[in-house]
Amino acid sequence: MTNGAAPGMRPVQVGDGAVRVGGGVRELYGAAVHYWRLDRDKWDGILQTVRDMGYTMISIYMPWEVHEIERGRFDFGEIDARKDLDAFLTLIESKGMDIIARPGPQINSELTGFGYPGRILADPELHALNGQGTRAVLTQVPQPIPALAYASEKFLAEVTTWYDAILPILAKHAYPKGRLVAAQVDNEMAYFFCVNAYASDFSPSAIARYRLFLQELYGDIGSLNAVYGTSYGSFDELDPPRRFEARSRADIPYHVDWIAYRERHLVDAMGRLADMMRDRGLKDVALFHNYPHPLDPGGAASGFTTPFSIQALEEKLDWVGFDVYSRKELYEHVKTVISYMVGTSRFPYIPEFIAGVWPWYLNPGDIRDEEFVTKAGLMNGVKGFSRYTLVERDRWLDSPVRRDGRVRPDHVAVFRRANEVALQHRFVDLRRAADVVLLANREYDRLEAASVLVSFPGDFLETPSGFSEYPSFMTVSEATLGFEEPIQMAKSDWFSGCFHGLSVGGTAFLLSDTALAPERWRRYRVIVLSAYEYLDATLQAELVRFAGEGGIVILGPRIPQLDSFMRPCDTLGAALGASAGVPLAGADGPAGTVYPVGQGRIVHVARAEDTARAVGIISAELDLVRFTKSDPRLDVTVHRNLDVPGRFVFFVANPTDQAIDAEVGLSIGLGNVTEIWEERPVTVGAGVIREHMDPYSIKIYESLQ
Repeated sequence: MTNGAAPGMRPVQVGDGAVRVGGGVRELYGAAVHYWRLDRDKWDGILQTVRDMGYTMISIYMPWEVHEIERGRFDFGEIDARKDLDAFLTLIESKGMDIIARPGPQINSELTGFGYPGRILADPELHALNGQGTRAVLTQVPQPIPALAYASEKFLAEVTTWYDAILPILAKHAYPKGRLVAAQVDNEMAYFFCVNAYASDFSPSAIARYRLFLQELYGDIGSLNAVYGTSYGSFDELDPPRRFEARSRADIPYHVDWIAYRERHLVDAMGRLADMMRDRGLKDVALFHNYPHPLDPGGAASGFTTPFSIQALEEKLDWVGFDVYSRKELYEHVKTVISYMVGTSRFPYIPEFIAGVWPWYLNPGDIRDEEFVTKAGLMNGVKGFSRYTLVERDRWLDSPVRRDGRVRPDHVAVFRRANEVALQHRFVDLRRAADVVLLANREYDRLEAASVLVSFPGDFLETPSGFSEYPSFMTVSEATLGFEEPIQMAKSDWFSGCFHGLSVGGTAFLLSDTALAPERWRRYRVIVLSAYEYLDATLQAELVRFAGEGGIVILGPRIPQLDSFMRPCDTLGAALGASAGVPLAGADGPAGTVYPVGQGRIVHVARAEDTARAVGIISAELDLVRFTKSDPRLDVTVHRNLDVPGRFVFFVANPTDQAIDAEVGLSIGLGNVTEIWEERPVTVGAGVIREHMDPYSIKIYESLQ
């Protein structure tokens, strides 16, 4: 990771699910407050109200669009007192709260220009281009804006003018001089929501970097030609695919290389901005980025990787989080996003955790949604968040605190209680107990992204038809490309089957993807992933190594015979063929075939619905963290205390619109149990708790041995 200082020397460090400031773990439960949108005389009272609600941190957007008068001239309070950023930061510090800065250059914040001055958006040399060579456009409220080309040197030069103005102010408050402990690099960089593979960015600067990416990947043009079946004379002759035109498996590398480059494009852009921030005084604080939620509003299980890459971006930054805007009906969405962050990121943090709602939200919900989604975030393992936005303002409704300082008492009570529970019970010291990790297969997600047939422009709002810029069964090619089935579609069904099976079953699990570093695998005892006719050669070797060292790999439905370049690769097949497979026997018949590999095993499961059974059989054998529940619709998570072996916290959720009489037991045993949100003791009978669960409710229990 690029830190600007030797490891261990920075005063703010991030890792193992925590942010440490000056050596101590920091509890970053924050709220978004926009100084420039509030009357100056309201600042003090509003910040005190936020502090009294138990928040420990203020997260602040700082918009280029608002502060710039003309190029090179800025107003930081000299003209409009509401824009005195230095005074606002000083006031926050006087309240004993930490600061997270979000200076963009892109901030969204429901601003007309997404934070950019009009002159930036009006410059055609800065525009990203779509596959047809015209402007890529973000359709958003109140008006569409052009997407910008983040690979453009001219764009970065323009950003320099903003950073030269804003970052010296932030540097004055950077820890240890002040209480600014982290800063966000840009905001929700997802090609301005043009995540469709052929919607952006085909600008000359982006294509130049694409060619460099291919050169780094293949080394020489001959190696690329051998994989692509082409006869290019140099990398400069290559043009990226502008639509999906694959006819066979031989065409796959050309298309998915473009998808892999799109991941790198975002990583490189954020890395360059981060270096600019470090050079201007923020080298000693943590730097992070926030991806927008990676799923369509109703989805929860497919395509949540590319073009995002937490692992690759965390080589440049300290941590990466996903924003969560959800309502009680979308519990599975919250579970998936946060379980994926917990399984992947150094610090599972929600940079924007919904509080209130923007006026055009299709399901605005109410305070019951706020309570349920807040508990769902804590349940699934989030360790920090910023409530966006705690203080109401233009283009944002129903927040706990009004812009004039008045409060909504019922809202304040819920948000205050969440902070009290998290702080009093030291949720920062808890970690999800899970011996199983379900890995999304990034290369199949890339194939799905490449196989999209309809190029949607970036659509900030889900269209009434249900179509969006994200690929789905409605927009992805059904071509088999020479395989038994269209992998780009089947992989989603496989992942969903595993996800739902494990959720209904009784074994605790987390999510990540196949880019997770193999050294991180070793915290789990079981890895579950999909495999079809092809699989990355290095990944095949690492899976065999994991099993050889005593781990268990469960995969299916196929045993791959090819690598990612469609060349023969039998690493997994050879490992399985070295010994005779035996049935993995269960009460309902075999759940798969077991192949001993070294000290561990590889289990081939031909049907996704058998994966959960296979995990259950192995869990009972190995005494993994398990639970029982009287109704499959219930969800349970278990969290261990890092320093107190006899203490753990577990959550039980009823994410349905019907009441459930719940009975839940844990394999690790129950001691004295308290429901800590309601502060009441709970009777344990024969190792089981029994509770009436209202619709859309979550209980939080602490057990002390």
